[in-house]
Amino acid sequence: MRVALFLTCVNDTLHPDTGRAVVKLLTRLGVDVDFPEAQTCCGQAHYNTGYRHETEPMARHFADVFRDHDAIVTPSGSCGAMVRELYPRMGERARSEGRGDGLATVLAPVVQKTYELTEFLVDVLGVTDVGAYYPHRVTYHPTCHGLRSLGLGERPLRLLRAVKGLELLELPGADECCGFGGTFALKNADVSAAMGADKVRNAEATGAEVLCAADNSCLMHIGGTMTRLRTGMRPVHIAEILASTEEDPAV
Repeated sequence: MRVALFLTCVNDTLHPDTGRAVVKLLTRLGVDVDFPEAQTCCGQAHYNTGYRHETEPMARHFADVFRDHDAIVTPSGSCGAMVRELYPRMGERARSEGRGDGLATVLAPVVQKTYELTEFLVDVLGVTDVGAYYPHRVTYHPTCHGLRSLGLGERPLRLLRAVKGLELLELPGADECCGFGGTFALKNADVSAAMGADKVRNAEATGAEVLCAADNSCLMHIGGTMTRLRTGMRPVHIAEILASTEEDPAV
């Protein structure tokens, strides 16, 4: 299987350790991972802000970069949802506007083979115990795109339960949004901050040392709130937990 890592803008710019963790994890599981250097933004921020037509060249470029791989794996529920849920919608909209089937035809192959990391591990590789070791108390936040758009369900939790040394603590109000929502956090800053504070207080009530999720954009928002509230908790991407071993532990 020829697998491509779709790192995403946020991870490339702010959280490169997450990308390294994905490569380390998949390589340990026997997967040959490519990193196409021509990859750019998938267009999620542009599309969600209303620039539909301006997003189309970005989507076409994504399809061109990743078309020859057997699978595309991303450590981002929101960007995975952009490809899986919104690329088909873009193709349908182009068709309804009388611009033909060209966009839908170009995008369809990558839509079908794009996976969020935990989906790929559980559904494609068929593993839940990845040989990880992480001796910490952890609670899991199922981000909105992972929960509602991709339907990740129990996959991340099954992976976390199999991690040696990890104590998984249930997060109250887990299905409630953390308040990030991309430009929502800018346009509705007060509401976003209040939602983030609610999420952090719920996490703090579990007694966990670490809050993990499958999307660093949400973790960035939650982590900033944790710092302002001085909780002492840490936000950690699930890939970094799953990549940690007794021989090479995560910090």
